[in-house]
Amino acid sequence: MKVQAEVSLYPLREQHLAEPIQQFVKSLANDNLQIKVGSMSTIMAGDSHVVFECIKKAFEQIAERYEAVVTIKISNACNDGQADRVEN
Repeated sequence: MKVQAEVSLYPLREQHLAEPIQQFVKSLANDNLQIKVGSMSTIMAGDSHVVFECIKKAFEQIAERYEAVVTIKISNACNDGQADRVEN
């Protein structure tokens, strides 16, 4: 099933937020997904099992180093194919 997810990371108890957010976004990269990084969230589009696995992997990696909250909205009805691939 094709889905689109909007994912946001909120590092807790960190003075500098950019590093954990950049690490998280980089961990989301996957050749089988379309990804568009925004100022407050990242949009991911692709097969549901790939989206879920990438989010799981990225959260586990970031949670090893930081305390964080991740918010996720997922839809099977709004995958319009407009996401762009993230540049590594």
